Amino acid sequence: MQPLFTLHAGEYLVGAHIEKKFKNANVWVPVRDTGIDLLVSDPKNRTTVSLQVKFSKDFLVTHMRPEFQERLRACGWWAINREKLAKSSADYWVFVLQGFASRSTDYVVVPRQELLARLSAIHGPGKTIQTYIWVTGDQKCWATRGLKTPDQLLVANGTYKHRDRDLTQWLNNWEPIARLNS
Repeated sequence: MQPLFTLHAGEYLVGAHIEKKFKNANVWVPVRDTGIDLLVSDPKNRTTVSLQVKFSKDFLVTHMRPEFQERLRACGWWAINREKLAKSSADYWVFVLQGFASRSTDYVVVPRQELLARLSAIHGPGKTIQTYIWVTGDQKCWATRGLKTPDQLLVANGTYKHRDRDLTQWLNNWEPIARLNS
């Protein structure tokens, strides 16, 4: 075991959020890299949920056109290794979007298998999956990489529809942790 390790910003934000919101849950940090960033257990440490955490800087302020600035809370970008996602032992992948201008922090807590299925349906095969995740001002969440500007505007305006790209049901959905907290 190496005596030093560090948490990245996303892992810290997720762990701190869970500890604040779920007083009876225990958050554990593995001492070596196993593909699980955080382990969360019930008060008796009998049942666990494993999390892989991904953090992105906010691209809204620096890369998005003016018509998106007031309608979106945060825009993140990730490059995901398909094989690592497919073989991941984490129960959930958590994407952390920290909105700079909106001073918001949002979490997309998605089951690993569902994430793999959705991203594969959107982006097809390939070793690396490049994905953008946007959170809108009206609390919607979308995988937007590959969308043309007219569809991006529909996302921002709250009128876009696409089953595979819609991640809203996992936006700030901490149900897996809430079940441990009782």
